[in-house]
Amino acid sequence: MTSDIFDGARDFLVREGRLLERRLFATLFQGAPAAGVVDALRGFRNPDGGFGHGLEPDKRCPDSLPVDVQFAFQTLVAAGPPDAGPLVGDACDWLASVAAPGGAVPVALPVMAAHPRAEHLSDWTFVPGLNPTADLAGLLHRMGAGHPWLALATGWCWSALERELPVDAHAMAGVLTFLEHVPDRERAGRVAAGVRERLADLAYFQPDPGDPEYGVTPLHFAPEPGSPWRRLFSDDAIEGHLDHLLTGQAADGGWALTWRPPSAAATTDYRSVVTVQALRVLTAYGRLTAPTPAMTR
Repeated sequence: MTSDIFDGARDFLVREGRLLERRLFATLFQGAPAAGVVDALRGFRNPDGGFGHGLEPDKRCPDSLPVDVQFAFQTLVAAGPPDAGPLVGDACDWLASVAAPGGAVPVALPVMAAHPRAEHLSDWTFVPGLNPTADLAGLLHRMGAGHPWLALATGWCWSALERELPVDAHAMAGVLTFLEHVPDRERAGRVAAGVRERLADLAYFQPDPGDPEYGVTPLHFAPEPGSPWRRLFSDDAIEGHLDHLLTGQAADGGWALTWRPPSAAATTDYRSVVTVQALRVLTAYGRLTAPTPAMTR
């Protein structure tokens, strides 16, 4: 069964996937060097140091956007390359150039409005906030980056979090990345103590694995069993979502979406993203065993 699932996913990515996800799959599951992922990311990079060109596939805007920088950092963390420093530093320079005075950045910028985009990407994405500032800062701390914008953004996140935790599951996912990796562990522990009681009221949180509607699930908060946020959820909740994810592979080998991107091409791009994510989570939790490189075709 494991072999069939991996074979189907690999074949889907070969037929339909973006180069970036094909290179990431090869790095994570076939022993390929992470340099290939960095090379693929460079194709989405702009001269200003930011990332665009639909790197995060829910919009087709070529200009640099914070959500695309966020996606780039998430990909770099997944691949673990040793030599991505210049890309990260240049992207931080760009984030600093578009940040609000306190350091926060929005999901997107008004330039996005001139291009095809998913319906949920509306004017709210132009307002600086914890989504995506907390996730960006957390990812940079995880990568061991040092940049003036990171110090500014970290201070802004602390001020925001000590006023109130977010009410949206997307923002909370980024906050948990921040709390996991920010250096001030005592302060992070104090803020994290209030997360569990907030979960049930989060907008877009999807606790029911059988609900077909879009939502952020416990596996987004705790994508591996060693996550510090695994303790927020019962064994039954995690196992139920793993069951659902394991049986969610479509006949073509990829995983389907629960939302509507702006085009057929964007849908295919995002399916390649969630397919690699599904394999990563299922492998981390021991539901799948990745084949050794010698076993892959």
